This record gives sequence, structure tokens and C-alpha cells, in this order.
Amino acid sequence: VSSFHPEGPKKQLLLVIWWDDEGDSSNGALLFYVFDGLITLRALYGFVKSYFMARLESQKRNDLGLASGSENGEAEGPGKALVRVYMDGCFDMMHFGHANALRQAKMLGDVLVVGINSDEEIRMHKGPPVMNDKERFIAVEAVKWVDEIIENAPYDLTADFLKVLFEDYNIDYIIHGDDPCIGKDGQDVYAAAKRAGRFRSIKRTEGVSSTDIVGRMLLCTRTHHLDGFTGSDGDNEAGAQREQRNGSKAGRVSTFLPTTRRLIQFASGGRAPKPTDRVIYVDGGFDMFHCGHVLTLKAAQKIGDFVLVGIHDDATINAKKGKNFPIMNLHERTLSVLSCKYVDEVIIGAPWAVTEDMIKTMNISIVLRGKNWERGNLENSKNAIDPYSYPRSIGIFHEIESDSNLSVEEIIERIVRNRTQYEQRNKKKVAQEQGYFSNKTYVEEL
Repeated sequence: VSSFHPEGPKKQLLLVIWWDDEGDSSNGALLFYVFDGLITLRALYGFVKSYFMARLESQKRNDLGLASGSENGEAEGPGKALVRVYMDGCFDMMHFGHANALRQAKMLGDVLVVGINSDEEIRMHKGPPVMNDKERFIAVEAVKWVDEIIENAPYDLTADFLKVLFEDYNIDYIIHGDDPCIGKDGQDVYAAAKRAGRFRSIKRTEGVSSTDIVGRMLLCTRTHHLDGFTGSDGDNEAGAQREQRNGSKAGRVSTFLPTTRRLIQFASGGRAPKPTDRVIYVDGGFDMFHCGHVLTLKAAQKIGDFVLVGIHDDATINAKKGKNFPIMNLHERTLSVLSCKYVDEVIIGAPWAVTEDMIKTMNISIVLRGKNWERGNLENSKNAIDPYSYPRSIGIFHEIESDSNLSVEEIIERIVRNRTQYEQRNKKKVAQEQGYFSNKTYVEEL
């Protein structure tokens, strides 16, 4: 009898049964009972081992403060209460770092409740927000790991608000990244939660932050051209002076390290389209993934069964829109789109033109575009090629209205209009982050 154990080498039990027809049959009966007993013991051993392994795993999860529920957010057994976790933030210019924090927070519970700070709170503690309340709400609500939202959440987690969270919202744990979060009084805003023993920390997503993104846009002029991008000495000197004024060495190169593991994490929950699905194709740059993009994808989901998003590569966007763009590189934009609950699948580096072959290969039913589509320099070019000429010719191209007129250009204009305030804020934030990086140690990510 041979059995294989993943945790160890193959173990073999060789049992030889000898039967003498002419001898006493009692010997055969004895061997039969011995064999039957060995099988029973083996089954009992497997049961006991599984029981104690489950107990040890449960204890390990409890020690880490992990959820007791299953992956689909349901309690594992009768009477088991769902673990509710809370994470708050400004979520200004929502990016994939925010989304990854929310993903990790959801790993610590069954239900993720997100508190969004109001414009007034952000202005009081950090300076003017780039996005308003409505724009930030739409961006957070679209993240596929978010279950509930509390609007106008206070920036400081006071004892009084913690009581509201624990008693009215049944929150079990408060979640935040391992980077410091300091209030206007210079104190840790999560001190009360830590004293209550209800705080859990997650790993910060390296290589991206709102400060970094603002720094990239601060390198843009009012006409959306980078100082120092042309390669001339004068331009390079101007760019260096601007970086020094911003208090950072932030440039055009992202320090984010994309991995296959990260892509798998963000693509979780996806599915393959069925042959009968109505596949809606939406393409674009999706730079600075914002509420305008979200609303278009939400509308796409309503008219189809499967939303397929095509994301153009950096070179294509740069050629079509100019040397400032894209602000976020292809990997960063891909993760932002994958975090959206209205998206089923993404084509990374999608072709500029939607061809007949592509439509047949992906079984596309409708090619959709928002009327606020960011055309870049396309329509100003005499030799511009309509990327939707074939879908138009066969009657599957559609445009939809959006409730938002927000664009990447508008976001940059907001930054530029308040350049002085954002430069001052970035200087302060960069100083804080330098302290974080100097004391940085490895933290395991969930």
C-alpha cells in the first residue's frame, strides 16, 4: 500500500498475506483483522492530523488578526461573525498604491469599510486637495475590494470617533500602512486605536505616492511641457532648479517595480468571457485613472456582460498627446484599471486602431468611447487616422455621455494653479518620507 504526502517523502507499507488452503483458516482471519485495523488506524491518523493542522492555522490567523471568514466574504460556520475592518484616507488622485492598501486591508477582514476625509479636513491637515469630495468618492467606491464607505470621516481618529466605529459600525480593527501618519498637532493620528489594541498595520506600496505624482506634475509648465526634456543645457538647468524648489529629486522615471505577483493580485476575481457574452471594448490611455474613466467603465458594464479594456502603451500616448504624457507608465495604469470593479479583463499595450481581426479574436460586440475622450493631438493632425474607422463601418461603435468632464489636463491645471502650495506641501512630505526610508525595514505584504 503506497501513499504520497506533500509535506514529506513517499512512505510505503508492504503487507504480505499468506493463505494456506490446507491449514487452519484462523490464520487468514487474523491477518484480515490486522489489515482492517491498519487501515482504520491510518484513517484515524489522517483525521487527527487534519484537525490539529486546522487548529494551528486558525491560531496563526488569530495571532495576525486575520479574518475568520472565507474568501467570498461569508462566515465559515454558523454563528461566526464577520470581521469588519476600517481604513481611512484622503484618497486624493486615487492611484494603484491606494488600491493595494485597500486590497491588503480586505485580507485582514471579511468586510472592508472605508472612511473618506472631507475637503475641509484635508485642507486643514494637508493643504488643498486636487480632487473634490464627489470625485474622490467615485474613485474609492469603484475599487473592487471596498464594501462600504463612510463619507466625511475625520482625519484624526479620536477616542470619540473610535467609539462610533466600534459601536455603530461594528468595526473590529483599524488598518493603516506602516508609514507614519502625523496630524497637524505633530501626533500619530492612530495613537488612540493603538492604545485600544485594535490597530493592524499593512505594508506600504513602494514606488508610488500622491507626493510623487504631484512632483511629476509640478515639473510641467502651464503649457504642459517639461523643463529639461528637450536635452538642452538651459532646459536641463531649469528642470534641476524646479526639482530643487520642490524639495525632491522626483523626475519622470517611476521607481515602482512591477511584478507578476502584483498583476495576479490585482487581476483576482476576473473571469473568461462566455461565447454568448456581450463583450464591450473600451480603450484609451487611462492616465491618472480618475472618476471620468470610472463613470465610462460603469456605463459600459450596464450595457454588456463583459468589459474588456485596452490600455495604450507609453510610446503611443507620448506620440499622440505630447512629451508630457503619460504621467503614469503602462504598468501603473494597468494596475489602476485592474483595481476597478467594473472591469473584467485588460489588454496591456492595446493597439491604437481597432481592427477587424481584433474584433473577431476578442469576440467584441460593441466598441465604446466616452464623449469626453482625451483625443490629444489626434484631431489637430491633418494626417490623423481614425482608430475607430472599422467599428464605425460595421455599426458597432458607440459614444456615451459622462457625468464628469475631468481629464488629465484639468488635473495638471489644478496643480499648476496652486503650484506654490503644492511645492510647500511636497517639501514637508518629502522630509517625512526621508525619515521613513532611513528607518525602513522589510515588512511582509499580505
